[in-house]
Amino acid sequence: MKHQKTNAARILDRMGITYELVAYKVEESDLSAVHVAAQLGQNVEQVFKTILLRGDRNGVFVCIVPGAEEVNLKLAASVSGNKKAETVAMKELLPLTGYIRGGCSPLGMKKPYPIYLHSSASEFPFIYISAGQRGLQLKLAPADLIKAVNAAVAELI
Repeated sequence: MKHQKTNAARILDRMGITYELVAYKVEESDLSAVHVAAQLGQNVEQVFKTILLRGDRNGVFVCIVPGAEEVNLKLAASVSGNKKAETVAMKELLPLTGYIRGGCSPLGMKKPYPIYLHSSASEFPFIYISAGQRGLQLKLAPADLIKAVNAAVAELI
């Protein structure tokens, strides 16, 4: 099945990074990564979600964590050079990233924010992240994601 390329996919194309676009059925009442994993028939530990946070010293940054987990705000603050961090309000997501909830990709955000990928990603040959729209995921090697977004690997949960 051919999918329309997203900006995130085009970025990977330009970088020569191998990936696969994988579609799933969107359930408006459940935009969780747990639901996405179930739709894909994949282990939820391999389906990562993109969380936007704001630190008290260094501003906005991004954490990419396994779908069933929550970001530990103390750990996230520490790795990002902040004393405190909080999740960004939903209404700020689109203006800050260009993406909506359930379709926020770490690739192709409006600005290049610091990005931190949870260390468990390296346990898998591939992981899933949002392709930048609801109903579409990118399947790629964790090392390729790290390269594409210049992510630091960290303990975040």
